[in-house]
Amino acid sequence: MTFSSILLQAQSTQQTIMTVVMWVGIIGVFYFFMIRPQQKKQKDQRTFVDNLKKGDNVVTIGGLHGRVYAVEGTTVTLEVDKGLKLTFEKSAISREASAKTES
Repeated sequence: MTFSSILLQAQSTQQTIMTVVMWVGIIGVFYFFMIRPQQKKQKDQRTFVDNLKKGDNVVTIGGLHGRVYAVEGTTVTLEVDKGLKLTFEKSAISREASAKTES
């Protein structure tokens, strides 16, 4: 083996290491800026839906505003007007009606 071939192998190894480091960095950035915040948002939504109680003002994913009249298992009955009650799945509840929308 000559000195030049050893030098070329060393450069090739450095390029491989730099490529691996770059991909690890890209995956790390992707995880911390996209995946992790989405998981936190899903956890907060699940906690919100699990803690619904009578009297809460909520908005459904369809945009319907109402007050929680009853919570039974996986369903929520909303009173949208005096005497008008509609039943929805808990998963159809989007947010609190009094909460400000995120921009």
